[in-house]
Amino acid sequence: MNNSPYESIRGWTHLASGKVRDLYAPADLSAHLGRDAILIVASDRISAFDHVLPTVIPEKGKILTAMTLWWFKQLADVTENHFVSVDVPKAVEGRAMIADRLQMVPVECVVRGYLAGSGLAEYRETGSVCGVKLPDGLIEGDQLPEPIFTPAAKARIGEHDENISFSEVEERVGKETARQLRDISIDLYTKARDIAAERGIILADTKFEFGNRMQPGETDLVLGDEILTPDSSRFWEISTYKPGQSQPSLDKQYIRDWLTSPASGWDKVGPPPELPADVVAKTQERYIFAFERLTGQTWKH
Repeated sequence: MNNSPYESIRGWTHLASGKVRDLYAPADLSAHLGRDAILIVASDRISAFDHVLPTVIPEKGKILTAMTLWWFKQLADVTENHFVSVDVPKAVEGRAMIADRLQMVPVECVVRGYLAGSGLAEYRETGSVCGVKLPDGLIEGDQLPEPIFTPAAKARIGEHDENISFSEVEERVGKETARQLRDISIDLYTKARDIAAERGIILADTKFEFGNRMQPGETDLVLGDEILTPDSSRFWEISTYKPGQSQPSLDKQYIRDWLTSPASGWDKVGPPPELPADVVAKTQERYIFAFERLTGQTWKH
């Protein structure tokens, strides 16, 4: 939970707030035909290094919601998702969806197709990522021989997600569920990677989250949360891609870079600083560019 104030929405009861999302349950189940539904509202908050920043990115919630809904349609033949409708209260229109309520699996399903970020750091130290041995001699930004499943244990806000091995996933959720998580995640990544490539975008890595519907006896894994957005993925333009260096990105890496630069004056110990107006504007530009390039739609402000 974080201390960000959540909105009061008529007909919905606030359940919880994550780093960037607020969750609500219907005050009257009969309004949803008794369905165990949940309202997911994407705020304009942004997080980095496991901190919620004090500055928002205007329209970010709408961009993330629109991208997630678009990707749900593209990937519907790979696995089912929790989306129900966008028949949401007017106050949160455009940045919220009604979804099936899920019992979430406590594993972040990260898939990497390229070597970057924490995966690069771990490879340099051990020659592997989350227990997956990689070829010698890889450099920053290299494409991997094949996508790899590099799961993480989801941490509480303010704490770091912990990379874990596949065997640890098996211990946490069982061998069969672990195998399903890995196989579905890689299938989702592979199809999304190919769709993005057709549009001039490299999907370097991404994360998925899954859950089970709350009905008794329901065991099928359902794709939940947001998917394939600049918040949860690393996007690079094919036209500027060059292994051996940090790639210009279309995601929140721009904010991470500023936070770790001398200009921010932040040492990652105390609360993060406010973002300058130009960093906010350039981050929003990247999110809109990613949306427009991937979906082929023009962003309507």
